[in-house]
Amino acid sequence: MSVYVNRILNLKKIKAIGFDMDYTLVRYNTEEFERLTHQKSLAKLIELKNYPKEIGLLSFEFNRVIQGLVIDKKKGHLLKVSRFGKVKHAVFGEEPLAYKEQDRIYRNRVIDLNDTNIQSLDTSFSISNGVLFGQLVELKKKGLALPDFETIATDIREAIDLCHADGTLKDIVRDDVKRFIVQDADIVRVLERLKDYDKKLLVITNSDWSYCKLLLDYAINPFLKEHKDWSELFDITITLASKPRFFTGRQAFLAIDPATGLMSNTFGKIENGIYQGGWAGKLQDDLGFDGDEILYLGDHIYGDVVSIKKTFNWRTALVLEPLEEEVAAVKASLPVQSRIDELMIKKEALETKLNNMDLKRKEEKQEVDRKDINKLFAEIEKINEEISSLLEDYRKFFNPNWGELMRAGQEESRMADQVEKYACIYMAKVSDLLAHSPKTYFRPAKRVLPHELVE
Repeated sequence: MSVYVNRILNLKKIKAIGFDMDYTLVRYNTEEFERLTHQKSLAKLIELKNYPKEIGLLSFEFNRVIQGLVIDKKKGHLLKVSRFGKVKHAVFGEEPLAYKEQDRIYRNRVIDLNDTNIQSLDTSFSISNGVLFGQLVELKKKGLALPDFETIATDIREAIDLCHADGTLKDIVRDDVKRFIVQDADIVRVLERLKDYDKKLLVITNSDWSYCKLLLDYAINPFLKEHKDWSELFDITITLASKPRFFTGRQAFLAIDPATGLMSNTFGKIENGIYQGGWAGKLQDDLGFDGDEILYLGDHIYGDVVSIKKTFNWRTALVLEPLEEEVAAVKASLPVQSRIDELMIKKEALETKLNNMDLKRKEEKQEVDRKDINKLFAEIEKINEEISSLLEDYRKFFNPNWGELMRAGQEESRMADQVEKYACIYMAKVSDLLAHSPKTYFRPAKRVLPHELVE
């Protein structure tokens, strides 16, 4: 896999590199973890929210949801939105909305992510959330006694958050790490290489200290060549950072004794060690670096990327796990896409001929042979039929319910738009950096604007 570049990033000028932990430094078996989240969240809804016991029979369907969707909590819809905020695909429960119904509801509406009725599903951790919402809405449609759509969305979110917070999920991961965590020796090779180039390395995670230590012990220590423990790699480790508040608020730092896990107040300079909480402003000041000398890698487009760009001048890298599957699908579908492109060029040429004939008829009062018009229409119809068939073939390469991650029809998806706006670089996994020197000067390809497509 490659590292993809949105804006210039010179790694030679980067003095400190921070990493999120979950889904960044530590890779998860996403489908297995989200299946567990789905199962345990159903149990919470039954136990704590008095949902009918029948929902406990729901099975997890991983492909029902992809990252980057949004929930319309008022209407009970899952939506795929373009970069311009227009709805391109809507699902009500587990069934797609008919195009006419979708157009009636959303034609004149731009989806605003700041709208309290809209909930984003931006990370791998949100797959189970979207699956649960669709399933419960479907059951409500079929007559099961459930709350209104907005309450369902809120209850699911609270149940999932509680599963993360009270140890329900983490205790199971602790007992069966191999089932949920993917070891990647190349990530460790990247880290040791960066350390060898005198980069300060940081961990900034929302996970607690004990869980952080467990996962980093498992994911990093077995593959170390130049160090005995992951803690030697990282100059500063910050747990329970409460991102995005770490970048937007002012929290106090607590120092953690790694031997005992005990915490104590700390008021001085943040130096090498392990901490809880804190805020990015003090960390940057104590490091003594300018914002553009710090690079941060994370998987959450808002909590790890957007919030940094809106508050500090750190450079950003997004780790987008589904990208690996997306790129493979794009490559595999190239012959089909190429044929569609060829047919579209032919179709546009025929449409131009039709339009020119119409102009001659109306403006120059020329006689137009109806047979010629019918022939053009027949050729266009034949092309349309082939394109329709090819589009069906093309869609088979991607998610069966939602299609591409980074596109919404012909336009870029909302996810693609946010990645382009806020991530300096992006990749499927941290180990993709192994193909690049820590002195790499990342340069984006020149973006071709519509008016530049001249022959």
